[in-house]
Formats: sequence, structure tokens, C-alpha cells
Amino acid sequence: MVVWLDGIVFKVRQDNKIINKSIYIIAGLNTTGHKEVLGLWINEQESASFWSKVLTDLRARGVQDILIACSDNLSGLTTAVTAIFPETVTQLCIVHQIRNSLKKVPYKNRSEVAKDLRYIYEAPNEDAAAQAFFGFEVKWGKMYPYICSSWKNNWDNLVPFLQYPMEIRKLIYTTNMIENLNRNVRKFTKNKTMFPDDNAVIKAVYLAIQNVSRIWTQAIHSWASVASQFLILYPKRCQIIL
Repeated sequence: MVVWLDGIVFKVRQDNKIINKSIYIIAGLNTTGHKEVLGLWINEQESASFWSKVLTDLRARGVQDILIACSDNLSGLTTAVTAIFPETVTQLCIVHQIRNSLKKVPYKNRSEVAKDLRYIYEAPNEDAAAQAFFGFEVKWGKMYPYICSSWKNNWDNLVPFLQYPMEIRKLIYTTNMIENLNRNVRKFTKNKTMFPDDNAVIKAVYLAIQNVSRIWTQAIHSWASVASQFLILYPKRCQIIL
């Protein structure tokens, strides 16, 4: 139903050189409300063609439909999702967008800028969010044009969560679910400064995921309420088990 996508960078030896490679992980919320990892892939860089292969692999392995895909603006992902799962809504992580927006804002203005950004992503609907963004641009556009450009360029993938009821908004507006998973993977692999090859890093991450996923024995918090909302919104696409 819902998937979260993210990557973790590791140092790997290749052709007698040590290079950075990313392990990309896709975690999902299934029709019983349980979290599960759907797969992991290794690649040097993101691209639409890479994500197309990943999503094609998911489909071939039995993932029939994805309602919402949540990520941190991974390069080429939105294009690939549209091609492989054309009905899927792509949602960028609001928390990452805010962090990136505030990265170069001086301390003296940071709290005020953050408060004005909050009016955008806490708006009751997209129209209200657009009005809040207009006010933000009038106030801060000349001082921080890069913030406004970033929100404009990513707008269509930042605001989809505003069309959903609160139960679903809380679930999809951030990639915290998979970031928590990645932090646990990091704890498991923290003593490994470098891996000898791709197989070694994939094995280490796989074992870490197996260790973490043992505690995923219960459905997510408020699953009954979330499931009811999905059934109302997607009556023909949902195969939820309550």
C-alpha cells in the first residue's frame, strides 16, 4: 500500500579502489498494517533508469500496487514511479524539505523562517498551503530565494499529503519510518569502516534488517483508523485485511 524509499552510503572496495556505494532500501506497509522490507539494491548513483529496474523488480516479485511512495527527493525516482506504477502518489519528505530550507538561514532568522514554513505544511488543504507559500515568498523571497525556488520546483510532490485525512498524513509526510530502520542498520554495521565487495555489504545490511524486523510483530499504531480511511479513498484498489 505505502512504501518508503531511502539509501545508506557505505565504503566498498572495487577495482583496488575504495568508493562510496549506496544500499537502497524499500520498506512497505502491507495490507494487514505491518511493516516489512521489500528489498535492497546496491548502486553507485541514483537515476531514473536505476529506479525503473528496482520498481520493475518489485512488480515482477508480486507487488501489485503502491498507493503512496514516500522518499527524500531521490534522483529519478518520481519519473520511474510514474512509469511503472502510474497511479501511485509520490510524496517527498516534508522534514527533509524543511531541513534543507533552513540549512543556510542564519541563526537569528531561523526560528521565524521555520514558523512561517510551518504555515505551509500545516495548512488544512493545498489551496491554503499555496496562500501561505505566497505570503512566505513576499516576506522572505528576496533574502532567501533558494528556499522559494526549492519549494516551487518540488511543490507537486510536497503537497499531496494535504489531500488526505490526518490519520494518513501522519503516516506519509515524513520518511521517519525508514530512517529509523537505517539508524538501526548503522548500529549493526558501525564497526565496519569498509567492505571488501558488494556481496559483503549487502549481506551485512540484510542481517541487520533481519535483526530489526523481528520486533515488527504488531500492526502500526491506529491501524484500524488508517485502514478505514484507505478503504474510503481507494475502495477498488485496497485489499486491506482488518
